[in-house]
Amino acid sequence: MPDSAPIEVQTGPHPRFSVIWLHGLGADGSDFEPVVPELALPETAAVRFIFPHAPYRPVTCNGGYVMRAWYDIVSLEAGSREIDAAGLLESREIVRQLIQREADRGVPMERIVLAGFSQGGAVAYLTGLTHPSPLAGIIALSTYIPSPGLLISEFHQANRQMPIFAAHGTDDDVVSLDLGQQAVAVVRQLGLNPEWRTYGMPHSVNMEEIADIGDWLTRVWAREG
Repeated sequence: MPDSAPIEVQTGPHPRFSVIWLHGLGADGSDFEPVVPELALPETAAVRFIFPHAPYRPVTCNGGYVMRAWYDIVSLEAGSREIDAAGLLESREIVRQLIQREADRGVPMERIVLAGFSQGGAVAYLTGLTHPSPLAGIIALSTYIPSPGLLISEFHQANRQMPIFAAHGTDDDVVSLDLGQQAVAVVRQLGLNPEWRTYGMPHSVNMEEIADIGDWLTRVWAREG
């Protein structure tokens, strides 16, 4: 388990919706906390944002340096990633516990969104699409699917209608645009119809993307009342 409690931000009392937002390799839960007010969500939407911290672990592709990571990355190739699947599954369990915690606090699972950037997005893809009951959706930013076979084999039919917002920078030199497109192709192979956006940026986020995420969240939650 992570060594410290997640950061939490509430946009109003008695939250009706939750977003569990996973950071990228080497960052921590504070990385995306400043995004919350920039989403410009409706004042009527009381949302709890949860920003967990990945566990510390050695990362092979970074010379074994210990940093916050949702799983070990063995090698960084332009068109693929070799990763430690056991670590990926461990992080899925961490997120599943956070989902259950939100449900226990009164937010139904169908109102919980998983969001993730880069490595965090890979965990969001796997956790959301293999969850035994449908969630509100997935936000997958500048990310990829490191183990397509695992995702396909454990895909749960309950998630066939799950909304997905997938976005990538056209100038990303960390997670290539090709990897982002391959991830969307896998999701479409499962029968889903993700909303795919690209932005003229490197491995990062920009204000246009943040505004689009806010719009997407507003639309998704409007369906849930």
